Amino acid sequence: MERANAITDVRGIEVGQAQDEEALTGCTVIICRKGAVAGVDVRGGAPGTRETDLLDPVNLVEKVHAIVLAGGSAFGLDAATGVMRYLEEKKIGFNTGVAKVPIVPSAILFDLNLGRADVRPDSAMGYHAAALASSDAPAEGNTGVGMGASVGKMFGLGLGMKAGVGTAGMNIGGGVVVGALVAVNAWGDVVNPQTNQIIAGLRSGNVGPLYVGKKTILQTRFP
Repeated sequence: MERANAITDVRGIEVGQAQDEEALTGCTVIICRKGAVAGVDVRGGAPGTRETDLLDPVNLVEKVHAIVLAGGSAFGLDAATGVMRYLEEKKIGFNTGVAKVPIVPSAILFDLNLGRADVRPDSAMGYHAAALASSDAPAEGNTGVGMGASVGKMFGLGLGMKAGVGTAGMNIGGGVVVGALVAVNAWGDVVNPQTNQIIAGLRSGNVGPLYVGKKTILQTRFP
């Protein structure tokens, strides 16, 4: 099997992404149709999550069917509703005896101050992202949940830098494949731990506009 250096290198994992390029927000859906054991470590001063408590190993449900990462702050948690609707249509979920309930833990990032604060990932966007899910290597950068991600915001967004979503995969031997998908929306800088070099983050005050394609998203005020 040819590796794509992506989370989809792990057999059974699919990724779908949807975004609003004008509002600068979006969501990313990781699907495992047969279910997968999941765990969680919630950190940060203002975390926004949905259904992460059920990942405690003492609780009943043993597997999840999808994970949603979305922009839109707490509003973005609504994207998981659309993913649940998609999975229910595919008859995927935890069998309660009377219905199959898709288990879809979710987490959000804050991007309301980057594009339009009144447009957020919703159920329709989550459904669309789930419908696009495939085992192909997902796009990286300003797509999905990474559409509104940014870093280096300690002195205001005007001196920040655009971030995004990234993925990687590795065969560590013995038939074991490890994959990761991460959305970076840090308050501070992104630093290479091996060289201590700043990869992305706070910009100096004498730089110009920051662009996504042809769209100006962060404008620095010149002295």
